Amino acid sequence: MRVPRRVLAALLALAAVPAAASCSSAARGDDARPGDEPPAALAPYERLLPAPVSARAEGPGYSFGPGTVIRTGIRRGLSDDEEVRRVGELLAEQLRGPSGLPLPVVDGAEGDGIRLRIDGSTGDAQDAAGEEGYRLESGPGGVTLTARTPAGLFHAGQTLRQLLPVSGPGTVPGGTVTDAPRFAYRGAMVDVARHFFTVEQVKRYVDQLAQYKVNTLHLHLTDDQGWRLAIDSWPRLAEYGGASEVGGGPGGHWTKDEYRDLVAYASERYVDVVPEIDMPGHVNAAQAAYAELNCDGKARERYTGIKVGFSSLCVGKERTYEFIDQVLGELAELTPGKYLHIGGDEAHSTPAADYAAFMDRAQAVVAKHGKTVVAWHQLATARPAPGAVLQYWGHDRTAAAEKAAVTAAAKAGSPVILSPADRLYLDMKYDKETKPGLAWAGYVPVRRAYDWDPGTYLPGLPESAVLGVEAPLWTETIATRGDWELMAFPRVLGLAELGWSPATTRDWTSYARRLSAQGPRLDAQDVTFYAAPDVPWS
Repeated sequence: MRVPRRVLAALLALAAVPAAASCSSAARGDDARPGDEPPAALAPYERLLPAPVSARAEGPGYSFGPGTVIRTGIRRGLSDDEEVRRVGELLAEQLRGPSGLPLPVVDGAEGDGIRLRIDGSTGDAQDAAGEEGYRLESGPGGVTLTARTPAGLFHAGQTLRQLLPVSGPGTVPGGTVTDAPRFAYRGAMVDVARHFFTVEQVKRYVDQLAQYKVNTLHLHLTDDQGWRLAIDSWPRLAEYGGASEVGGGPGGHWTKDEYRDLVAYASERYVDVVPEIDMPGHVNAAQAAYAELNCDGKARERYTGIKVGFSSLCVGKERTYEFIDQVLGELAELTPGKYLHIGGDEAHSTPAADYAAFMDRAQAVVAKHGKTVVAWHQLATARPAPGAVLQYWGHDRTAAAEKAAVTAAAKAGSPVILSPADRLYLDMKYDKETKPGLAWAGYVPVRRAYDWDPGTYLPGLPESAVLGVEAPLWTETIATRGDWELMAFPRVLGLAELGWSPATTRDWTSYARRLSAQGPRLDAQDVTFYAAPDVPWS
């Protein structure tokens, strides 16, 4: 008999806690008292995660069974037939595996089933839904998914998946969901530089993220330990600089075709890829591959440790700027999204004046190639280009002056992505018993990752300046799929809710119950996740 991964994780966790903590108290949560009854099971519309703007159960539902078809022919005002058809085909693929049903996708507006509708009208309800919003209506005649865009239809389909049984046919309960995101940017980052991961593993993460309406994948492609993307104009970056990783493993890199394939795969799931080439620090892999990138003209040794801040591009060499122009130019050509991330963090070996001068030129290169700059929030101490996006990764102990610099830059026009390390860094340990991960920002249990408000987090930063939120996963200590998933899940679901759901829905008790309802679904998808003791797992 297969033991569900959440049960196995719970057993391992219980083995490490004091004997006085019983199985039942750990399952019910920290606030449980002797004699407490477990809460009643949530109804289907109460289980949705992220929490929607509005969900109402009403009337009889739709019988989802062998005769169900997916219809993609209903539209008003816009012609997106081909893309809507792709959304329908992908939804059918996502539903066939768990249900075992054939689910043909057909054109045409008539008949029962699951109906996908693009509504290009400009009514108040549709305007409020925005580019990613949707409406789901379920009744005896079928389920209708309505949105202004195919992206909205895709998100509606992910909500429908949660209203269906984890496996087999069933009933979509009668009711209506009206929904739209709070923030435009809802991201997760994976570091493939410290430890190399294949494109197939990253695709798996894309699927996991997209089903919870996360719409951005930030790829940290280069660091001191490895360079992970082939660059034609500088081939040794990947060939030599990519042949290492933390701990001395063989490393690896992606070809351009593999990267293109990943970007296309993510795009089909309405996930934008934001690639990062970190600079002027975190560049030892590049300097090991090319001696000319060093001020002394001597190649560096490849590095397999986890220290930071010791490397720097040679700011005074013109060849340095030819390098970043050619690298970012090739990357821009491969990436259809609007953003290029240029790092800018932990440049401890670059003097402040040199750092500011370098970032001026690097930002100009990004603009030259038609992209918008994203950088870690240290760019705020230099001169952010107009519209440059700052990614804040500080924590509760970050100096007030550093936070104030970010707020000042935001008020001058730089949108902010919030990734506070003591809330959203997925490589931070849950507690002292967690084997993988680090703890320099403190422990980040599931509740801490969820229970904060991005709209009021940084003093003086208005919510209108917050582009969104992102949960980074750094991989100094993470080398396997199991450790990756254990550290990401279930905390990345909290990220999804913080980015999507209205601020008024944020409530730990409600969230913990809805999170517990995702356990069987994660188990069915063979996702390794941490069974947090303060979540009342089913």
